[in-house]
Amino acid sequence: MVQDVYIIDNNNELIEKLRESFKRELDEYKFKSVKTSEIELALRNIPALIIIDEDTADANIVEFCKSIRSNEDNSITPIIVVSSNRDKEHVIDVLKTDVEYYIKKPINEEYLYYTIKNIVGLLTKNRRVSPLTGLPGNVQIQAEMKKRLLNKETFAILYFDLDNFKAYNDVYGFANGDEIIKFTARTITKHIHQIQNSENFVGHVGGDDFVAIISQADYDSVCQNIIAEFDKFSPGFYNDVDVERGYVEVANRRGIIEQFPLTSISIAVLEIDSKIYKNTLEIGEIAGQVKHKAKAVLGSTYVVNKRRF
Repeated sequence: MVQDVYIIDNNNELIEKLRESFKRELDEYKFKSVKTSEIELALRNIPALIIIDEDTADANIVEFCKSIRSNEDNSITPIIVVSSNRDKEHVIDVLKTDVEYYIKKPINEEYLYYTIKNIVGLLTKNRRVSPLTGLPGNVQIQAEMKKRLLNKETFAILYFDLDNFKAYNDVYGFANGDEIIKFTARTITKHIHQIQNSENFVGHVGGDDFVAIISQADYDSVCQNIIAEFDKFSPGFYNDVDVERGYVEVANRRGIIEQFPLTSISIAVLEIDSKIYKNTLEIGEIAGQVKHKAKAVLGSTYVVNKRRF
């Protein structure tokens, strides 16, 4: 994936230095010169990194950085300011705008090179985390499973899936759907991390799918508590009419109105022993079967797979 780096440098001196430093990696990094007057248009593309040369920028640097941060889509885009201004108060004022780095001139080109690579590398790693819930994604989930299998641990994996969630999105919209996803993440995380003396883990596979890993087999009370809290508070995401009748109405592709029960949560539990499960692929296959059984039950429930020799 090519990383777009925007350079706010009105005399193009900085961008030329960077292109020279990255001349062997220009297929990975694309440096684009942007004038201060063009920043609003440029921000629509959401760059991987913004570098501002304060000495050549014809704008108040503090206000300029604030304007970038006020752009919601670029609120987490890293910013580096390079400047010959060494006044301590000025540096602090710039950093208060959530600028990640303030690099004083003269610039050590090798230092700037590795700073850029490390920031972009960290950003790439952070993309593996769900931006909606802040929970680890598939890469970390797989790594956590592999680690426990290699260490020959005995543990339990809990797979969570919301029932009739698509129907909810169809009626209430994706923004409200995101709120249920975040509520589900909070509920799962709360109860998983309440387990005492457990090396626990919670991950967000994507959409309405979550995974939790606990190092002990005391999953019954955890599942029951998660279901109880979900069923207690999830109706709050519906209007009174839908709660009263217990379902939502959605028109299918043929225009026929169908009824779907309110969203519930299904949990598939696998007891994992490294003597039985050899890899994550095998775990995933069995998990799919157990999830199917859980979702076949109306309402919130959990189903346990105790696989033996």
